[in-house]
Amino acid sequence: MIRHLFYPLVAASAVVCFTALPAGASVDVPYGTDLRQDGRQAQDRQLPILLVFSAATCAYCQQLEDAFLKPMLISGEYTDKVIIRRLLLDIGQYATDFDGTQREAAAIASRYRAWVTPTIVFIDGSGREVAERMKGINTPELFGGYLDACIDTALLMIREPDSPIRYAGCDAAR
Repeated sequence: MIRHLFYPLVAASAVVCFTALPAGASVDVPYGTDLRQDGRQAQDRQLPILLVFSAATCAYCQQLEDAFLKPMLISGEYTDKVIIRRLLLDIGQYATDFDGTQREAAAIASRYRAWVTPTIVFIDGSGREVAERMKGINTPELFGGYLDACIDTALLMIREPDSPIRYAGCDAAR
């Protein structure tokens, strides 16, 4: 938690690290087609789910994936910290919700009040938000630090629910 004091420095270095993928590295950010199954996995592993609401034609969504999410997946450093999923809000996109019901992705986004793309919510295995959400990408130089802070907060809220720290280090991401 001490490193949260140094997020501006960490964020600047994170952007440098995240913007260059190794040659030949290719990975796709998994779709959240079955949130019920993802929720079970999150509960079993005591991990939060980073759920991105995006759109196919959203340039900022593509920037988020290319500069941050794909490098996070490739690095392997987040495997034991967070489950990363995305939901496309385009017409005709469906997903199985946490209760097992097939729903339009836009209806799931509406429940989370995700009106802007990209919107990132940090949720537990039952779909309850456990850290501050992130809307859009502002200040790309600091975004990696904010993202890490929210992941750390979400992980803490799941693994230590009685912790007196609530959303610490993550508020700046709003």
